[in-house]
Amino acid sequence: MATTEFDTSLPSIKQLQELIKQKTVVEWKLVNGDLLKGKICWQDHNCVCIVNEQNQQITIWKQAIAYFHSQ
Repeated sequence: MATTEFDTSLPSIKQLQELIKQKTVVEWKLVNGDLLKGKICWQDHNCVCIVNEQNQQITIWKQAIAYFHSQ
């Protein structure tokens, strides 16, 4: 069931917020096998937006993320 509220008390939300503050490069593995890398610009309850090395913004649906880790 999809949530409609952005719950900032969740550990996953807190972790992403900290990565945004620190401007950390994050590697994202998507469920389709794609691998993306970039700094997180923002997140909402549905998506995460990253900026890659070419300064392109990429919006990723959270449901498409298999896992992520910081570099």
